[in-house]
Amino acid sequence: MEPIRIGITDDKAVNRTNIGEKIKQFEDLDLCFTAVNGNDCLEQLKGLPLDKMPQIIFMDIEMPEMDGIQAISIGRSLYPQIYFIVLTVFDDDDKIFEAIKAGAHGYLMKDESAIALHNAIISVAENGGAPMSPAIARKALLLLSSASVIIPDNKPDDYDISTLLTEREKEILKQIVAGHDAKRIAEITGISVLTVRKHIAHIYQKLHVNSKAQVMRVAYDNKLIV
Repeated sequence: MEPIRIGITDDKAVNRTNIGEKIKQFEDLDLCFTAVNGNDCLEQLKGLPLDKMPQIIFMDIEMPEMDGIQAISIGRSLYPQIYFIVLTVFDDDDKIFEAIKAGAHGYLMKDESAIALHNAIISVAENGGAPMSPAIARKALLLLSSASVIIPDNKPDDYDISTLLTEREKEILKQIVAGHDAKRIAEITGISVLTVRKHIAHIYQKLHVNSKAQVMRVAYDNKLIV
């Protein structure tokens, strides 16, 4: 299997080096792309052949010329096949909300361990997961707590979203909302990581969501988590 191609966009060389060293610890990852700001990232992506393009880009937020949130918004429209994960020191509410709106697939802090970064990459690459640091996940839940989920138009009036999930899926959903990744959920529930990822994929499919932020919103609004 080909290594997963990883990119880093950060204006500080020390951050690019530190993150790069974590990524290089794993043989199944290939650090193939670095950029110094959002504008540089988008310029470098232009014309890259598909087999050379990063599959996942870790994106800083505060950068000169073009910040990470704007770069993600533009990048998501131009390169829908690329997953963008925010990797930053900022955990304030506005940044989280703006990153989610821009289309970020995850939101992690820069002090995450190499293993945590690797787990996040695998989660995104294998099932389109949306990894978040636990503290960020809790904040995101609070941010979305006042929003109401929109039930698809083709559902009947007595539609009950809670009946869509099995008891095991509800158990795993609770752990997702708590901010745990697939590996930790496997440890808590006593099932394999692969099985956890399959359950997560089923949850996303059944709830018609494609991000961790959306699944948390659905869980909160429909009282799926007690």
